[in-house]
Amino acid sequence: MYVIDKSANRIAPLTIRTFKAESLDERKNLQEWMAYAPSVFGEDLLIVQKEFDGFDGTYERLDLLALDKEGDVVVIENKLDDSGRDVTWQALKYASYCSTLKKEDIRGIYQQYLDKYEPGAKADQKITEFFDGRDYKDIVLNEGARQRIILVAARFRKEVTSTVLWLTNYGLRLQCFKVGLFRHNELLFLNMEQILPTPDTAELVISMASKTQEVLAAQKEGRISEQQRREFWTYFLGRVQGRSSMFSSSSPTTGQWLGAGLGMSGVSISIVATSTDCRAEIFINRGDKAENKLCFEELLKDRAAIEKDFGAPLVWERLEGVTSRIRFDKTGVNVYEREDWEKITDFLIDAADRLHKAFKGPVKRLNEQRKRARGVVNNDE
Repeated sequence: MYVIDKSANRIAPLTIRTFKAESLDERKNLQEWMAYAPSVFGEDLLIVQKEFDGFDGTYERLDLLALDKEGDVVVIENKLDDSGRDVTWQALKYASYCSTLKKEDIRGIYQQYLDKYEPGAKADQKITEFFDGRDYKDIVLNEGARQRIILVAARFRKEVTSTVLWLTNYGLRLQCFKVGLFRHNELLFLNMEQILPTPDTAELVISMASKTQEVLAAQKEGRISEQQRREFWTYFLGRVQGRSSMFSSSSPTTGQWLGAGLGMSGVSISIVATSTDCRAEIFINRGDKAENKLCFEELLKDRAAIEKDFGAPLVWERLEGVTSRIRFDKTGVNVYEREDWEKITDFLIDAADRLHKAFKGPVKRLNEQRKRARGVVNNDE
């Protein structure tokens, strides 16, 4: 930082000083300056308490407690010349303590502050003024896990900045302000600079943190879903024993479906269980789109007889892609709800067994027909 001498058209560097060298104190000086002028943080903040120690069962006290324009609590910790190694842990503890503060708790804390520093002032009136005249009863304070942390120091250790960056990536709202002290003759100058996240990247950092949380949540949900599906198929295979031999060679899977052969390569019975429905289906995928469509159309010729043997109408889907299928559905069930497992299992066992009986003959005839068309004389595909 430089001082400008306009008359001489010259600049001269200001002398960098430390708080210790200037005999300045963390609480008596820096803390008082920030409490008097919280605008040094580049936003409107309402200081509601200094040296707050209202944490049950502890003897700890935070430096400054504030509110921002969103009604969120802001914990401000300052460490003068050096941040120390444990400031992030200390601030996180304070933020966790403050997370339980209710609106009336905050009003009471602020009133104590005003009684000491602005006798006669009323906390609810001052809060209303800070929130641009909104009715006090309509103001929401400290809602959810939205507490913020501001750390202030002349020098931040690497272990602190590394921890702050890591925590920010998980959605915690932390800011680091580097405070600088400068002298020019008899004048002392204070500079407050946000270094993490830098002001021009703050929105990007928040956006990236939000995206990270979405990805992590999706990954966690995916792992839970896989575990639940494995548990369901374990349950299903245990229930199917003695009722059907169709899936006797199957093992529990994390997927949504199990399959069983039907005597023709590429034509199988699949059972599917999802969050919205379950179904049993004839699935046609012989590796060639034209072949799949031909097989579907040949089976479709026997639709009336097949549905009569099955005992209910089926959904015949030629589909536009490579595969085709014929299915029987049950809606309104959820594989991730254990109370639905018995209904899903009973439906799938019954539907798969009926599909097998209804399609066994037509598929056998189709298989022989396709082998003759290819000149295959061996009975096994």
